[in-house]
Amino acid sequence: MAEVAFIGLGVMGFNMAGHLACEGHSVRVYNRTPGRISLWCDEFGGDAFATPREAAEGAEFVMVCVGNDADLRAVLLGEDGAFAGMAPGSILVDHTTASADVAREMATLAAERELGFLDAPVSGGQAGAEAGMLSVMVGGERVFYDRAVPVIDSYAKMIRHMGPAGSGQLTKMVNQICVGGLLQGLAEALHFAQCAGLNAQGAMEVISKGAAQSWQLEHRHQTMLEGNFDFGFAVDWMRKDLSIVLDEAARNGAQLPVTALVDQFYAEVQAMGGGRWDTSSLIARLKKPA
Repeated sequence: MAEVAFIGLGVMGFNMAGHLACEGHSVRVYNRTPGRISLWCDEFGGDAFATPREAAEGAEFVMVCVGNDADLRAVLLGEDGAFAGMAPGSILVDHTTASADVAREMATLAAERELGFLDAPVSGGQAGAEAGMLSVMVGGERVFYDRAVPVIDSYAKMIRHMGPAGSGQLTKMVNQICVGGLLQGLAEALHFAQCAGLNAQGAMEVISKGAAQSWQLEHRHQTMLEGNFDFGFAVDWMRKDLSIVLDEAARNGAQLPVTALVDQFYAEVQAMGGGRWDTSSLIARLKKPA
C-alpha cells in the first residue's frame, strides 16, 4: 500500500480517489472547492489539505484530475503547487485530459526536480470511475509507469503504456475522435429510423448484434430516443477535448473533416442550451426525439 495524494475531486476524481482509499492506500486529498473535500472525507476518510503542496508532501504518488491545461499548471506550479511539495523520486500521475504539449512541459519540469511524470488520461466516464473500470492510456518513462501501475489499477480495467510523455494525451485524442464520430452516426441512424417509420428501438436491438455494435449504441440509444441527456459527459467538456484534438491535428497534418464537423454540431447543441447535456445529445439538433 502506498501514500497517495489525489488532487481534484470532481465527477471523475472523487470516485477514483475513493477506490484508492477502499483498496487500502493512505490517501491525502485536495480540491479547489472545499465542500467536495468534506463530502469525500465523510465517505472515505483520508486526510484533507488546504493546498496541493501540502497534500503532496510525503506522498509517493500524486494523482491529478482537473479540467484543462491552465488548471493543471495552477495545481502543479508555484510555491503552493504539488511539485513544490513532492520529494525527489516520487511520481506525478496526471489523469487530466489536456494537451500533449502541457504533458511534455510538465514532464520536463518534473525531471528538473528529480520527479517522475506520467500523462495518464482516462476513458469510461463517470460510470467507469464509479465502478473502478476505467481505461487508462499512459505516456512517460517506462520505469515510472511500472511503479505506478499497481496504484492506478485500483480504478482501472485496462492500463497501457503508449510511449514517451504526451503519448497518453495523444491516445485520448484518438479516443475522442472515435467517440464523436460514433455518436453522430448513431444520432443519424436513430433519426433515419424514426423518419422511415421503423421501430427504432427494435432496429437498435437487431443491429447491436452485428457489425454496427458499439458501446455507444448499447448504452445510449434508449436515452437518445427518450430525449434524456441530463447525465454523462457534458458537451462543454467534449468541445474542450475536440479543441485539443483539432489543434494537435493542425500541427501534425492529420485530416479530420468529420471531427471538425461534429465539433460544429456540438456548438449548435450548446447554442440550444445543451452545454451540460451528455454528448449523445447530438440527436437533439436533428429532430426532437419522440
